[in-house]
Amino acid sequence: MPPAMADILDIWAVDSQIASDGSISVDFLLPTGIYIQLEVPREATISYIKQMLWKQVHNYPMFNLLMDIDSYMFACVNQTAVYEELEDETRRLCDVRPFLPVLKLVTRSCDPGEKLDSKIGVLIGKGLHEFDALEDPEVNEFRRKMRKFSEDKIQSLVGLSWIDWLKQTYPPEHDPSILENFEDKLYGGKLIVAVHFENSQEVFSFHVSPNMNPIKVNELAIQKRLTIHGKDDEASPGNYVLQVIGRIEYVFGDYPLIQFQYIRNCVVNRTLPHFVLVECCKIKQMYEQEMIAIEAAINRNSSNFPLPLPPKKTRIISHVWDNNKPFQIVLVKGNKLNTEEAVKVHVRAGLFHGTELLCKTIISSEISGKNDHIWNETLEFDINTCDLPRMARLCFAVYAVLDKVKTKKSTKTINPSKYQTIRKAGKVHYPVAWVNTMVFDFKGQLRSGDIILHSWSSFPDELEEMLNPMGTVQTNPYIENATALHIKFPENKKQPCYYPPFDKIIEKAAEIASSDSANVSSRGGKKFLPVLKEILDRDPLSQLCENEMDLIWTLRQDCRENFPQSLPKLLLSIKWNKLEDVAQLQALLQIWPKLSPREALELLDFNYPDQYVREYAVGCLRQMSDEELSQYLLQLVQVLKYEPFLDCALSRFLLERALANRRIGQFLFWHLSLIKLNAVKLNRAKGKEAMHTCLKQNAYREALSDLQSPLNPCIILSELYIEKCKYMDSKMKPLWLVYTNKVFGEDSVGVIFKNGDGKYSGFYSTKFLRRKYDLLCPFFPFRMLPYGCLATGDRSGLIEVVSTSETIADIQLNSSNVAAAAAFNKDALLNWLKECNSGDDLDRAIEEFTLSCAGYCVASYVLGIGDRHSDNIMVKKTGQLFHIDFGHILGNFKSKFGIKRERVPFILTYDFIHVIQQGKTGNTEKFGRFRQCCEEAYLILRRHGNLFITLFALMLTAGLPELTSVKDIQYLKDSLALGKTDEEALKQFKQKFDEALRESWTTKVNWMAHTVRRDYRS
Repeated sequence: MPPAMADILDIWAVDSQIASDGSISVDFLLPTGIYIQLEVPREATISYIKQMLWKQVHNYPMFNLLMDIDSYMFACVNQTAVYEELEDETRRLCDVRPFLPVLKLVTRSCDPGEKLDSKIGVLIGKGLHEFDALEDPEVNEFRRKMRKFSEDKIQSLVGLSWIDWLKQTYPPEHDPSILENFEDKLYGGKLIVAVHFENSQEVFSFHVSPNMNPIKVNELAIQKRLTIHGKDDEASPGNYVLQVIGRIEYVFGDYPLIQFQYIRNCVVNRTLPHFVLVECCKIKQMYEQEMIAIEAAINRNSSNFPLPLPPKKTRIISHVWDNNKPFQIVLVKGNKLNTEEAVKVHVRAGLFHGTELLCKTIISSEISGKNDHIWNETLEFDINTCDLPRMARLCFAVYAVLDKVKTKKSTKTINPSKYQTIRKAGKVHYPVAWVNTMVFDFKGQLRSGDIILHSWSSFPDELEEMLNPMGTVQTNPYIENATALHIKFPENKKQPCYYPPFDKIIEKAAEIASSDSANVSSRGGKKFLPVLKEILDRDPLSQLCENEMDLIWTLRQDCRENFPQSLPKLLLSIKWNKLEDVAQLQALLQIWPKLSPREALELLDFNYPDQYVREYAVGCLRQMSDEELSQYLLQLVQVLKYEPFLDCALSRFLLERALANRRIGQFLFWHLSLIKLNAVKLNRAKGKEAMHTCLKQNAYREALSDLQSPLNPCIILSELYIEKCKYMDSKMKPLWLVYTNKVFGEDSVGVIFKNGDGKYSGFYSTKFLRRKYDLLCPFFPFRMLPYGCLATGDRSGLIEVVSTSETIADIQLNSSNVAAAAAFNKDALLNWLKECNSGDDLDRAIEEFTLSCAGYCVASYVLGIGDRHSDNIMVKKTGQLFHIDFGHILGNFKSKFGIKRERVPFILTYDFIHVIQQGKTGNTEKFGRFRQCCEEAYLILRRHGNLFITLFALMLTAGLPELTSVKDIQYLKDSLALGKTDEEALKQFKQKFDEALRESWTTKVNWMAHTVRRDYRS
C-alpha cells in the first residue's frame, strides 16, 4: 500500500512528531500473555522487528512455552479496521500502517483465504466484513451469485495446458485488419526484429517477412545462437516464447507478425521491435503459481456468506397482470424539510420507464410546517397496476411554494436561484429534495408496506416534469440531515404479487397474436418502406412525433426484416404503459436479428431500461474482441449507473470478460474505483527539491517501484529516475514521473500524475479521440496520437508521457529573444523540424505533420474542443502534431467579460500551413492535399455520427460539467450536420475551414498573450 501524505495526526507519516527520530514505540502481545514494549525503526521490515522481539523474549517469563520463531507471525488491526495477519514479512511497518502501534504474536495460520480477503479489503479501501454486516438482501444475494459465477469461471482455468493458460491470461494483442501503406515503412519489404536471450548480453537481428509467424522467429534465433556457440544440444523452437522486452506481453500463435499490435506500433513509429526469448519452463512456473492462487481463492473460508434459507413451502403467488385496479400509494409524511414555518410544501410524484412518463404526474396538497409535514394522503395514478412495466420507477420531488412578493425574504435556506422553478398563479415553486425508488424489487415483487426514502438535495440542470427520473434509485446514505419521505405501498396480505415470469409473457403474446382483435397486419408493404426508412435514418437525438411512433409500431415486422438497426426507435415507439404491447415486443425481441456491437451500445442508454432489451444488447456485445471492448469499457462502466439492480446482464458480462483478460480486468477495476471514490484533498509538496527528498525515502522509493503501469499493465515501471521527476508549469502543477526500465536497458517511461483538477473532460475526451482515430485509420492513415490516460479518482488521473516532443510555445520561445514576438515567428516550427530531421526524414516528418494536423483539425472541430493555446498543442520530433489537455469540450469555449477568447472553429495557423507547404508560399498543391484530407476525414466521421452521439449519451452520468443533459450533445449533431446531405454538410465544413484560416490572426494574438503571461510567471 503506497505511503500516504503527511498528516499531523498520522503516526506513520514521514514528518510525524511521534516518530520524529525515525523510531516508534510498539506494544507487543505474546501468546503467553506477556506484554513487551520496544522502540523499533518505523521503516524496519516485519521480519527484522520479529528478530528484535525474539532477542528480548529470552529475558521474560515462560519463554520455554513458546515454539520456534518461524511458527509465529504478527497480526494487527489495519487502517480499514480489519484484523490482518502479516504473513508477508518483507513489508515495512510504515507500509503496514496498523491503526495503533500494537502487534500481536500469533500462531502462523495456514489459511491463505484470510490473507487474500485482507488484501482485497486493503485494495478496495473497505473491509469485506463491512459487506458481511450489511442487512441488504439484494447485496447479499448479488455477492453470493457473483462469487459462484467467478469461482466457476476461474475453475475453468484449472487443468489447462500452459499454452492455453497463456492464451487466456495474456492473450496476444493482434488485429487481422490490413495496415494501410505499411510497406512504405519496411526495409526492402522486410521487418527487422531484434531477439535477446535471457541472462545474456547477446542480441541477434533478423530481416524477416512481415507475414512470418512467431515460431519461425524462435527457430531463426536458436539456429543463429547454435551456429555461433556450436552447442551440441538441440533446442526446440516450441520450447520458447517471444516476450516483448520490458513488458509482460507475449507474441505467439499462428498469426503473421504484422498483425501483432506491438509490431504495428513499431512499424508506424519506425522503431525496432525488441524481444527476449523466454523458456517455456518460466511460463509453466507462472502457471503453477496462478493455479495455487486460484485454489486459494476458491477454497478460502473467510467472509463466508450464510447459507441460503431452505425453500419455503409452496405458496400461492399472484401476478400484477391480474390486478386491474389503479396503482396508488399513500404519502404519509415528510421529515427534515428545513423550510420556514410559513412556507407551504407539496410533493410531486410520477411513474417513469426510462425518460418516458407512464401517466400524469400527481401533486399532493400544500401544507405548511417547519421540519415535519404530515399528509396521510392517497396518491392515485392514472394507470392500472397490471400495466406497470417491470422497470417502472416512482419519482418524487418536494417543492416549496412561495408567493412572489415573499420570495426574496423566504428563500434563504433553499437556494432557489440555481434550480428550475415553476411559476403558476402568482406563486413560485422551488425544488427542495428529490428521490426515486423502483416499483418492483430485485426479485420482481411489487413493493408493499411502509418505506422511508431519504432524499437528495442537489438537482440536475434539467428536470422531466419537474422530477429527476435519470437520478439514482439509491436513497441518500447520509440520513442524519437528509429529507425523508414516508411512503406506504398497498399491502399484499394474502399472497405476494410478482411481475410475470418470461414464459408467462410469451404465453400472453401468443394469446394476443391468435385473438381476432390482433389480426392487424404489422407489415405495410413496399409503399411504406421509403417513408419508414426516412424516419429510421434520423440521428438518435431526433424526436419522433406520435404519428411516426404509431407507424413504426404498426410496421414492426417490416422494421425487423428490412431495418433491424431500427430497434432503438421501435423501443421508443412502444407504449410501455400497455401490457399487451409489452408482451408482443418481448416475443418479437426473441426473433430480432443480432445487431453489431456498435449499434447495440445505444440500447444500454437510460432510455431503454427494460431487462430483456438490455440482455439482448449484452448478447450483441459478446461479438466484441477484447481490443474493441477495451475501447468502450469506460462507457460500459458508466452505464452501470443506469442499472436499477446489482445483478444484471451487463455486470455479469463485464466480470466475465475481466476474468478472462487481465488487461480488461485492470481497467475495469480503475473505472469502477472512479465511480466510488470521493474527492480527497492532499497537501502538495512545495518545490522540486522537497518532492525529490520525499521520493528518495525508502518507503516511497520501494512503494513506487516495480509496478504494473495502470495505463498499460504490460509495462513494468521498474525504478524512479528521481532526478528527472518534476512539477509541470500548468495550473494544477501535475507531477512528472520518470521510470527507468532495468530490463535490457529499455527506454525510460514517463507518467504524469494530475491531481486537483475537477474536470474529467480531459481524460474522457482523449478516449473519444482514440475512437475517432480507430475509425479514421481503416480509410486513411491519419497520424493522430491518442496517448494513454486514466482517471484514477474524483479529481486525479494518470497521463502517458509522449517522448521526444515539445509544445508549440517552447519551440517558439526557443527561437526568439522576445516572448511577445515568439508567437508571430512562422518559421520557428519548420526550422525546429529541420533541426531534428534532414533529407528523406524531413520529408517524412512534414508528411506526418500534414496528416496529423488534418486529423486533429477535424476532431477538435467535431468535439468542440476549446482552450487551444500554444502550450497544449505539441509536436514530436518525427513531425506528429497532437493536442493535449481537453478541459473544455462540446463548444464550451473560455470567455472573458462575456467575450469568447477563441473565435475560430479549430486551430489552423499560418505557421502550420508554412510547414505543410514545406516553407514555400506558392505550394498550393501541398495545401490543397491537406484541405482534401480534412474534408475526407470529416465525411468519414459523419458516417459514424450516430455512434458518437451514443457514446456521449452513455456518459451523461460521468460528472462532466460540459455534459449534463441531452441538450449538450446537440453540439455534436450540429458540428457533424447530421440532418443534412453529404453535399450540404461538406459545404458547411468548407465554410468553417475558411473561417479558421481567415481568423487565424486572432489565434496568434491569444498565443502571444499566453506566451507573455507564461514568461512573466516563470
